[in-house]
Formats: sequence, C-alpha cells, structure tokens
Amino acid sequence: MKQLSVFLENKAGTVVEVLKELKAAGVQLHAISIADTAEYGICRLICDDAQNACQVLRSCGFVSSVTDVFAVRMDDKPGSAADIVEMFTAAGVGLAYLYSAIIGGTPFLVFRTDDSDKAVDIIASNGLSVAEF
Repeated sequence: MKQLSVFLENKAGTVVEVLKELKAAGVQLHAISIADTAEYGICRLICDDAQNACQVLRSCGFVSSVTDVFAVRMDDKPGSAADIVEMFTAAGVGLAYLYSAIIGGTPFLVFRTDDSDKAVDIIASNGLSVAEF
C-alpha cells in the first residue's frame, strides 16, 4: 500500500491547508496520523491515490513523498495489535512506525518495516489480510 508523507511546519493552520488542498483535488482520505517535534511535523496519510495527492501538495509548496507501508486487518478486540506486532518482532522484523486506522469500517494496523520481503512472508504464512487501494 502507498502512504503519503507530508512534512509540515509546526504552526497553526498547516494541517488544514493540506486537507483543503486534498479536498479541492478530490482526494479520498482513509487514514491520517501526525507526529510532531517542536519545529516540524510529519503527516502520514492513506488515500485513494497517493501519487496524485503527492503531486498536488508539491505544486502547493509542500515537501511530500510516497512510501510503501502495510495495512494489516486486525480483530476489533483487546490484544489484536499486540498479537500482530509480536509476529513481526518474533521474526526479527523491526517496525519503523505504526498507527491504527479504520478503513471501510474495518480496523487495520498500518506500519512500515525494515524488511518488506520478510514482512510479506509473515503476512502470507499467518493468513493475515491486507488493505489495498
């Protein structure tokens, strides 16, 4: 799955500006996460067309990029995220970051790994479902 990352100044109004530009371009958002420091933030988005959204934001002066992430379906019950993360940790696959999202009414754990090939094997061998757009 493709994820759009947007680097933002940590000041009032920057997030709404990004969201308004995506709205004007007809981009459908499925998940959003923002991590910040004192000076900047990283807004991570799952949307229907990350490449197009990236171009739209770049044309507006935002520094943005598209990366590969996984979105694994999880059960809507306590411990589901822990069970999924444990599968990857036990196999020695590190997670750079993760966040949860509800996509189409289904809970997902969205993450980036340090070993995508191994992550694909873990997903397949454990019968995990992934979101795709």
